[in-house]
Amino acid sequence: MLAEGNQSSGATFILLGFSEYPDLQVPLFLVFLTIYTVTVLGNLGMVIIIRINPKLHTPMYFFLSHLSFVDFCFSTVVTPKLLENLIVEDRTISFAGCIMQFFLACIFAVAETFMLAVMAYDRFVAVCNPLLYTVVMSPKLCALLVAGPYTWGIVSSLTLTYFLLALSFCGSNVINNFVCEHSVIVSVSCSDPFISQVLCFVIAIFNEVSSLVIILTTYIIIFVMVIKVPSSGGRQKAFSTCASHLTAITIFHGTVLFLYCVPHSQNSWLIIKVGSLFYTVVIPMLNPLIYSLRNKDVKESVRKLMNHQTQFC
Repeated sequence: MLAEGNQSSGATFILLGFSEYPDLQVPLFLVFLTIYTVTVLGNLGMVIIIRINPKLHTPMYFFLSHLSFVDFCFSTVVTPKLLENLIVEDRTISFAGCIMQFFLACIFAVAETFMLAVMAYDRFVAVCNPLLYTVVMSPKLCALLVAGPYTWGIVSSLTLTYFLLALSFCGSNVINNFVCEHSVIVSVSCSDPFISQVLCFVIAIFNEVSSLVIILTTYIIIFVMVIKVPSSGGRQKAFSTCASHLTAITIFHGTVLFLYCVPHSQNSWLIIKVGSLFYTVVIPMLNPLIYSLRNKDVKESVRKLMNHQTQFC
C-alpha cells in the first residue's frame, strides 16, 4: 500500500478556502492577519512574562506557558497558509506540504486537548489539597504531565499520517476548506480510505472522551469540596482560581463537539469551515486573552513590564 501511496508525492491539492467570496478576500485577510498578530503577541507574550517573573514560577503558570506555546504553534501551522490563499490566485499546496500541515496541526490539537485536562488536575490539587499543593505538584510530576500531551500528540499524528501516506491521490485534488484536515484529505483519495477513517474516528473519540472524563471528574470533585467551604469568601476564591480554565475548556470542547455534531451533508460545508476556523484560528487567540483578563497576577506582570519599558524608552 505504501508503494502505491508514494506515487502520490507528485499530486497537488487546491485549498478553496473562502474563494467563493471574492469581494471579501481583502477584508478577510485583514481580519485574520489581526487575529494572527494578536495570537502571536498574546501567546509568546504570556510565555515570556511567565518565564521572567519569579512570582509566576508555579505549576499553574508552568502549564499555562505550555498551553500558550501549543496555541502559538497550532495557529502558526494553519494561519499563514490561510492568509496566503486570500491574496494569491494560486491556491495549490503540494502533497508533502498538505501532509506536513496535517501532521503538525494534529500534534498540537491533541496536545492542547490533554494540556487542558492536565490543567484541570492541577486546579483539583490546588483547591482540594492546598497545603500539599507544592509537594504533590513537584517539578518532576509537572514535567511528566506536560510531556504526556506532547508524546501522545506525536504518537496520534504519526499513526494517522502513516495511514494517509498509504492512500493514493490522483492529479489535482480540490479541498473545500482552508486547512488540510484528515476528513478532507481522505475525501479526495483515489483508494479506499476506510481503515484511515475508522482509525481517525477511534483516536478522536478516545481523545475527546478521555480528556472530558478527566476534566468533568476533577471539576465535580472540586465543586463538591467548594460547596462544603463554610465562608462565602472562601468559596468565591476557590471558584475564581478555576474560572479562566473553565472558560477556556468550554470554548475549546464546545467547538470540538459542535464540529462532531454537524451532519455530513452537502449543505454543511460552510458550517464546518466556520467551525474549523474558530477551532484553529480564533481559539488560539482567545486563550491568552482569557487568562490575562481574568488573572490579576498576569495583569500586574504586564503592567510592570510596560512601565519598565516606558521608563527605559
